[in-house]
Amino acid sequence: MEKVRKIVNQIAYTPPQDRLHTLSTLQLSLIPLLSLASTLYGVVIPFRHRLYQLGLLHKDRLPVPVISVGNLTWGGNGKTPMVEFLAVWLAGAGISPLILTRGYGGADEAKMLQRHLNGTPVKIGIGANRAATAACVLKRYGHIRPCKHGNTDLERLLSDDRKENSSYSGQIGFAILDDGMQHISLWRDIEIVMVNAMIPWGNHQLIPLGPLREPLTALLRADLVVIHHADMVSEKDIEAIASEIRKVKKFLPIFLSRLMPLYFLKAGNMSCKLALMNICNTLILCVSAIGSADSFVERIKKLGPAYVDRLDFSDHHLFQAKDIDMIRTRLGNLQSEFAMKPVVVVTEKDYDRAPEVLKYLDPYEVLVLCSSLQIIPHKGNTEDSFKKCLWQHLEISNKV
Repeated sequence: MEKVRKIVNQIAYTPPQDRLHTLSTLQLSLIPLLSLASTLYGVVIPFRHRLYQLGLLHKDRLPVPVISVGNLTWGGNGKTPMVEFLAVWLAGAGISPLILTRGYGGADEAKMLQRHLNGTPVKIGIGANRAATAACVLKRYGHIRPCKHGNTDLERLLSDDRKENSSYSGQIGFAILDDGMQHISLWRDIEIVMVNAMIPWGNHQLIPLGPLREPLTALLRADLVVIHHADMVSEKDIEAIASEIRKVKKFLPIFLSRLMPLYFLKAGNMSCKLALMNICNTLILCVSAIGSADSFVERIKKLGPAYVDRLDFSDHHLFQAKDIDMIRTRLGNLQSEFAMKPVVVVTEKDYDRAPEVLKYLDPYEVLVLCSSLQIIPHKGNTEDSFKKCLWQHLEISNKV
């Protein structure tokens, strides 16, 4: 299955004009079948939306405002870091948010969120049926409209005062829908669409021929767009992405974000923090099963190691014994070639997906890179203006 995913992924990110001299004979032979499946998928998408518009399919509505964080392509768009960013922001303003996540692929993202947000008023509900999950959590903790409390306004949300408002911190005031753009059965008050600056649209085809989960016209439903990994590409690339977005929705607010490396944790002792400079002049093997391995590897290179090698697996891949053997073989080869002991670096998602498996890499050291999402100031758009934009949309929805 892993090989099939890699084969299809390469097709999805290869421009049609480059197929003949880039893809293998096997991959070229798969294109007609993938094209047919993509065409059928393209018929189903608008039909499904139409059923909801006509009221033939029911759309659930929660008693609290819902912020959806989604994307148009598979993996690597920064959805979960943005969900955490929003949760921390709201919790810091005295509002208890509920994160609704599907828990896909070993629930690695949910586990990471639980670890990061432990000790905060943020609640996390895991389940494919987000409405049912929300109903259970809301019944347990209760809910409240933030507008009923005069100090929960824009000024407080932009304030540096992080004192928790104990009078209602236990009751849920917002829901954040992780990977929510295609989950149209749940009403949302604001739609945030994340775009990967490094590989924004692939070959512009719908899955499985391409990486698009919906056509670019779906951006008409967006309230704002965040171009993620914006620090990894040129200004020209950013402008090209923004131009394509505005062809669909001219006045759509566009913000930029990045993942900022913070520190390393030891896989065997997650309470031990190490400075980023600890990998300077070392031999590194990046091992990842995430949607955007290129961004991970490039960030590690910027930290100054002597040499960086990589082993990439499909997004959410569950490491098995044969994978560990492959990693150990690569480590042994690197050690022989460079006459120094390599260090394995993984992402937090990879660690949280299967922490026990990584123990089998002993005696090689395994470090976990910890990062957080930051809004990059660009053309007058800042973190504060991003938050203001969100709040204004929520006010318009008459929920706050």
